[in-house]
This record gives sequence, structure tokens and C-alpha cells, in this order.
Amino acid sequence: MLVDFRDAVLLAVIFVIALVVIGGALTVWLVERRRHRGEGILLSTHRINAKWWKDQRRANGNLLYVAMGDSAAQGIGASRPGRSYVGLIARQLRASTGQSVRVVNLSQAGARLSDALSKQVPQLSPLQPDVVTVSVGANDIAEFDQKRFAREFKELCAALPPDALVADLPSFYIGEKERKVRIANAIVRKIVAEHSLTLVPLYQATRRRGVSRTALRDVSVDYFHPNDRGYSTWASAFLPLLPTALDRVLRH
Repeated sequence: MLVDFRDAVLLAVIFVIALVVIGGALTVWLVERRRHRGEGILLSTHRINAKWWKDQRRANGNLLYVAMGDSAAQGIGASRPGRSYVGLIARQLRASTGQSVRVVNLSQAGARLSDALSKQVPQLSPLQPDVVTVSVGANDIAEFDQKRFAREFKELCAALPPDALVADLPSFYIGEKERKVRIANAIVRKIVAEHSLTLVPLYQATRRRGVSRTALRDVSVDYFHPNDRGYSTWASAFLPLLPTALDRVLRH
């Protein structure tokens, strides 16, 4: 009987372990399936968001706000483009100044630093923006080259006006990408300081949300881009620095 009891316990343990393994694998499969489905859903919004920002560019405004960046600046994952961090910044500019604001969003979905240099900087040069925000570089992490990142980020900062608000990279929370982000952000902070630009602490704002809250509440259907709540967190890193960026404008 003792042997039978031990065998029964062992079988029960094996059964429980098997359930955990199978359950974990199923959960991963379901998350990946939903993520891929979400990527397909959001892919259809790229053109919609790009058109919306193109229409905003045609509007008149007493103040000119220029945004540079990638899909996050486009607002991919938000319920509508105006609820992206760029849209929230524009709203705050209107509220705090009482003036109309024209938004020129130069960002592109999937943009890397090289894209910002080749496609966005040339468009920035003819403009005379009152406020400039920059958040780009996260797409460089997948194939991170430290020397290239530093060279391109330095070139980008050299092309920005002195009042530009430049964000460090958001937190990836765990894993190898998070390690690379920390290396990249050390580069970002050093170069931003060298060019006397204003650093936006995006990493700190996203990091303190934590991986659990972000995964459950702050991301869209692709489990990567922020949703409305996530973009509110992004905007919270920029908004306290707007008075500094506007100081020169309001003095005139």
C-alpha cells in the first residue's frame, strides 16, 4: 500500500506539472495569436493616422508644433490620433496659451534614426517651429549598434533647434532589449546634454508603470504600441517641460 500511495503521489505531481506546462504553452500561444491579429488590425490604421496628421498640417495656427518620431508619434494604438501623446501635447499647448496651434507631425511608422535624418530633418529645416518634440530610436534596438546609434543620434541633435524637447527611449522592462535600451539611453542623455537640449524622461515615466500594469492596461491589441492610457503616460513625461519650451515664444 505504501508503494502504491507513493506512486499515486508521483503521478499526481507529474499530472500537475504537465497541466502547468500545457497551460503555460497555451497561454503563450493565445497571446501570440492575439498579438499577430492585433498587428493586422493596427496595420490598417497606419494610413488613417497618416491622413489625419496630414489634414492637421493644413490647418492654421498662431503657434507651430512640430513632432518628430516613429509610430508612437503617429499614435498607432490610440483610439484616435488626437489621443496620442502628440495630440495630448497639442491640446495642452492650446489650453495653456489660449492660442490656436498648428501641428506638423513629421513622424513615420517604423522610423529609425536613419529615417529621421534622411526624411524628417530635411522637412524640419524650412519650418520655424515654436515647439519641437522628438521621440525616436526605439526601432533601432532590435539590431542595436552602439556606435551607429551614437553617431546618428548626435547628428540628429545637431540639426534640432535649441528649444527642442528630446525624449530618451521608453522602457522595455525585461530581457535583452531592456539591457540595450539602458545602454542607448546613456548615449541619449549624454548627447542631449552636450547640445544643451531638454531631456524628456520617457524611460522613467514608462518604467515606473511596471511590466504588469503595462501588459494588462497600457498596451493596445498588438501588445506593443501604447493605448490611450499608455499614451497618457507618455504625455506625462513631456507636459511638465512645455513651459520651458514655450518661455521664448511667450516672451515674444
